[in-house]
Amino acid sequence: MPRRLMAILAAPALLMVGSSSVRADDLTGADQILCTAVQISVCSLDGECEEGPPWDYNIPQFIEIDLARKQLSTTKASGENRSTPIKNLLREDGKIFLQGIEKGRAFSFLIEESTGMATVAVARDGLTVSVFGSCTTIPSAK
Repeated sequence: MPRRLMAILAAPALLMVGSSSVRADDLTGADQILCTAVQISVCSLDGECEEGPPWDYNIPQFIEIDLARKQLSTTKASGENRSTPIKNLLREDGKIFLQGIEKGRAFSFLIEESTGMATVAVARDGLTVSVFGSCTTIPSAK
């Protein structure tokens, strides 16, 4: 499957996300988080899989996660103005779980609060996208 087609099929929710070689921050108690995608894997129903950098799959370099508003969005600097609602949010056992559905895609985030490392999965009919990334807190404006 051509990368351009996969980029169109990949979720806007895949906006971002942990490789063990990347450092992240402690997110305990944070409501504003900034994440970046580190490694992307895309697999199609025919069994073909490929990996590459986020920009090859139309995945933003950075994604803001607003836990209080239950929303994922691109940064203003990206010029993309993309956002996705979070349908389910749970903080439990030092982990943040986020899930949602948008435009025929289901997404699920797992973020380790103590390390900021994130794992994301997006599914759509005949295609899965896995993202590993790193997150940090966004300082609140004063």
